[in-house]
Amino acid sequence: MKNNPLKIFTWHIHGSYLYYLSQGNYNIYIPVTADKSEGYYGRGETFPFGKNVIEVDASEVKNIEFDCIIFQTNKNYIIDQYEILSEEQRNLPRIYLEHDPPAKHPTDTRHIINDPEILVVHVTHFNKLMWQNDNCNIKVIDHGITLPQVNYSGELEKGIVVINHLHQRGRKLGADIFEKVSKEVPLDLLGMGTKEYGGLGEVLHPQLPSFISKYRFFFNPIRYTSLGLAVLESMMIGIPFVGLATTEYVTVVKNEYSGYIHTDVDYLIERMKALLADKSLAVKLGAQGKKIAEERFNIQRFTKEWKETFEQVINQKKQPHEKSNSIY
Repeated sequence: MKNNPLKIFTWHIHGSYLYYLSQGNYNIYIPVTADKSEGYYGRGETFPFGKNVIEVDASEVKNIEFDCIIFQTNKNYIIDQYEILSEEQRNLPRIYLEHDPPAKHPTDTRHIINDPEILVVHVTHFNKLMWQNDNCNIKVIDHGITLPQVNYSGELEKGIVVINHLHQRGRKLGADIFEKVSKEVPLDLLGMGTKEYGGLGEVLHPQLPSFISKYRFFFNPIRYTSLGLAVLESMMIGIPFVGLATTEYVTVVKNEYSGYIHTDVDYLIERMKALLADKSLAVKLGAQGKKIAEERFNIQRFTKEWKETFEQVINQKKQPHEKSNSIY
């Protein structure tokens, strides 16, 4: 493997994930267009990206040498690569980074990738479990996040919910659960598209840790999703977590030890009330949750695993006569 930093090309799809991915020792190139359409935002102004996140005009992408391509959406794979990558670039080592569980049917949806030369990276074991992954290499890389330079204070006797466009996204994201709980427990709602429903609107990612650190607990009403980075960010601060015992959360939160998870919403409401009544309980659960988050989701493990994965797919491409899944 050459000594120069690897040159990774991808699209700007999930800003917070891209920010954490960029903490590694490699360069990430992202396309930009004048209209800044989906995936073509460039660096934007929300995240404090370092110099290793490099904007490239979409028309110039085909003229740059890359080491690896990352797809993050079906559009990237079906349309975008043919519009901006050269034929040679389309034959580079490739990874499909799957951020979500299947949307159409939870168990019987086939993943779009059916090519053993493309590595599919799932961000949770739950996502891998639910997708029907046919004839492709598969790997799971747990999230990794930086440790916020903020301490939990919890003086606000309220819970905080952080979900973009919650009410527009309906039952899947738990809009009905949020409404039920908010009638019995004081909750604030953050995120894009929330003001018209009584929420506080968007708080930019760099300001989010300080903003939410004052709330007594973090509540996640989502029924079916991937493992939210906002949840892990709150745990890293030491905010106690309350949410549904579904998806990957059952492997992250130990009920009544590092937070509260259950499929009984009434139980969760009672636990929220207990946290509001007893700040010392909130501090204790939050501290235990923080320890778990620091051990499992630290940024050093995350970026090391990603760098090793890039090196593996690149080396595998150079050894076409070996079995393509031998390194996974």
